[in-house]
Amino acid sequence: MQATEGQRAPFSSADWIYEIKFDGYRCMAGIDAGEVKLMTKSGSDCTNWYPEVLPALAALPGGPHVLDAEAVVMREDGTSDFNRLQERARRRKWYPGAPPITLAVFDILVHEGRKVMDFPLMTRKELLQHLMAGMRPGPLLFVKELPADAALFHAMVLPKEQGGLGLQIEGVMAKRRDSPYLPGVRSDSWVKIKRPGWQEGRRWTG
Repeated sequence: MQATEGQRAPFSSADWIYEIKFDGYRCMAGIDAGEVKLMTKSGSDCTNWYPEVLPALAALPGGPHVLDAEAVVMREDGTSDFNRLQERARRRKWYPGAPPITLAVFDILVHEGRKVMDFPLMTRKELLQHLMAGMRPGPLLFVKELPADAALFHAMVLPKEQGGLGLQIEGVMAKRRDSPYLPGVRSDSWVKIKRPGWQEGRRWTG
């Protein structure tokens, strides 16, 4: 499932949530009896590209599970650094001095062998949060929901000298709280809200 093309201005609504949009590469994770497989958005097997996340995924209880996530390189302030990710992605492997990968997990499609794509988004988020509960910070990150609030968005991205947090994020994803997960579909239940002044960097497409 992907957001519709284009983007919207920040808005406030009790029927929606915001999620910080981490700037990385989309990655689907399948976990079954401790066995892990990672796939890119285009369907390439990328299991061996990010070996540092595999033990944490394998340690998730139960299964089978299928998770939707973004492979990112994190800064100390909790935002993602796409420029540092690019070199790692080009090599398609870990190497000495490589920046560590974090898998920012934001949705779940299969839980304990049961397809949950028809469940409302907030129900899926609750299942995912419970599944990842108790995990130490590190290679896996649960992407929490934020209120869909225009004032909150502006406060996050407004420069510090102007009283904001100055977060160097790409923006947020706005999602309907009751939206199902529609594989392969661009849905108007997911929309992008970009940080003012954000410019998309040169992307590796291999």
